[in-house]
Parts: sequence; C-alpha cells; structure tokens
Amino acid sequence: MLKSDRILLASHGTTGSRAAEQAALDLCRGPGVELFHLTVVPDLWRGMMGDDWLNNVSTRDVYCKHVESELGKEIEQHRQALEPQVVSRGARYHPKVAIGKPAECLLDFAAEIEPDLVVIGSPRPRGTAGLRSRMQIEKLLEKLSASLLIVPHPR
Repeated sequence: MLKSDRILLASHGTTGSRAAEQAALDLCRGPGVELFHLTVVPDLWRGMMGDDWLNNVSTRDVYCKHVESELGKEIEQHRQALEPQVVSRGARYHPKVAIGKPAECLLDFAAEIEPDLVVIGSPRPRGTAGLRSRMQIEKLLEKLSASLLIVPHPR
C-alpha cells in the first residue's frame, strides 16, 4: 500500500476530481499525515470580462464581483465538505486557492510544500459536459519531484 505523509491534492469539485479526492482520503491515515488541497481557478475566466455586453466600467465591475463571489462560495462549500473528512482520519488539512494555469499553479505549490505524493483526476472523457481546462500532464511528469497519482475518471 502507498504511504505518504505529505499529500498534495489538486481538485475543484468535478466528478473526476472527486474521484481523486476519494483516493487521497484513502491515503490519509493517522497522525503526521498532511493533505494540502489546491483549488485552481483557471485564468481563462478573466477573458469573460471583455465581452461586448460588458460595455461600461461599472457593469464590468459588478459582473466581476459577482463572478468572484460565486467562485468564492463554491470553493468554500467544497472546502467545508472535504476538511471534516480529512480531519476525521486524523490528518491535517491545508487548503489553498490559486488563479492561473492549472499545471503551473500545481508545480509552484508543490515546489513550496515539497509533497511526497501529488493526486489529480484524469482528464474528462470525450463527450462529457464541462469546462475543458486541462491539466498539462506532460509538464507535471517532466517537472514534479514527487510521485504523481492520476485517478481514473469514474464510469
């Protein structure tokens, strides 16, 4: 069985990332284990601010605040659901939110915390609805110094 004391989980509440969460939770056994939970907000959402219907500064500001508020609520709900599951296994939970390209954010955070293991979900299967903000697996394989566990998308 895989044993890691410092686990970096990259997830954001989708079906695939929930499978990764479950795998990471299964590895959270006992004192000394730390789960670092990274939620990446892809920087592509910023591109929505240039839409033509956001034709003045005040409308753009209101819309931006609305989007940030909704993202914040979703991330907080996700954290509130995951943290008690980690703590109930005797592990410590450390959440972090980053805005940017998913692979770059993960690599930066991994360099900061030096995990033993990084856990992510696999890419969403073709034909499955949802945002396509793909993690660049090749970049992770090239640059991560920790082991990488890619959890298959549930069928």
